[in-house]
Amino acid sequence: MIGEHSSKQYDNELEAIRSKVLLMGGIVETQFLDAMTCFRIGNSERADRVMREDDSVNQLEVQLDDACSHLIVRRQPAANDLRTIMATIKVITDLERIGDEATKIARVAKALHARGAVTVNHYEMVRGIANNTTDLLHDALDAFARNDGKQALQLIAQDAVIDHEFRSIMRNLITFMMEDPRTISAALDTLWVAKAIERIGDHAKNIAEYVIYVVEGKDIRHTKTVAANEPEQAE
Repeated sequence: MIGEHSSKQYDNELEAIRSKVLLMGGIVETQFLDAMTCFRIGNSERADRVMREDDSVNQLEVQLDDACSHLIVRRQPAANDLRTIMATIKVITDLERIGDEATKIARVAKALHARGAVTVNHYEMVRGIANNTTDLLHDALDAFARNDGKQALQLIAQDAVIDHEFRSIMRNLITFMMEDPRTISAALDTLWVAKAIERIGDHAKNIAEYVIYVVEGKDIRHTKTVAANEPEQAE
């Protein structure tokens, strides 16, 4: 009975941590969406809110890291349980970095609009990569919430699409800057935003990989493992 009670208490503590991780995930999702809205239309108040939310995300990272560390010390989990906690710690780190990238986008957008730069065409340039990254982040968090390794595996290939889009954006922006030096400042800002979006995609892919690690016990980071239906990318 003591062992059963202890196990149930451990499960409750782990579930409380996971719920808080998903809360953190929801905050960074909103940060990213708000940051892209700032880049599209300019809204200094919303940009400031994105930057303020980064403090909340940072605080959650510290709290959750501490909770995970204490859970390991108190419960001394073995095998799969330890794997789950270690993967959760890594997810927390990736979420904090997503918040950082969203804050960068908001900061660039605020500065861009403050100096009166026109950004409509530049937003159109990153709209596709932003939408794909938004979907990848949402689906990765969904896979984490449901411990769905199959869904997570299917998401890995989406990051390759995002990487390909970023390279295309970079080539186009370089062309614009070469053809018209007056576009250099705004084009560089757009490039920083595109890079931040691409990094968010990387962190979302990492979350999917950690889900696979928990469910299947396989560490597929830095491997060529992809979903079977990954589209081939033409350069």
